[in-house]
Amino acid sequence: MPIVVDIDVMLARRKMSVGELAERVGITPANLAVLKNGRAKAVRFTTLAALCDVLDCQPGDLLRWEAEDIVPRPVTQAP
Repeated sequence: MPIVVDIDVMLARRKMSVGELAERVGITPANLAVLKNGRAKAVRFTTLAALCDVLDCQPGDLLRWEAEDIVPRPVTQAP
């Protein structure tokens, strides 16, 4: 997936554990792990805002886009 989650980086900078972050944000450690490990399909803005508040950072500090090598689909001709 081209969106990379850098929660680990911010946790290390803030010297905070996953459990403490989950508790302070108000989500389960399991759900935080899904997000942290890049397995989440979506994130609520309220959750993102809470993460930024607790970690004292901006959304761009937690999420970044990386281009993937995408194989182009063949172009089909209209009949």
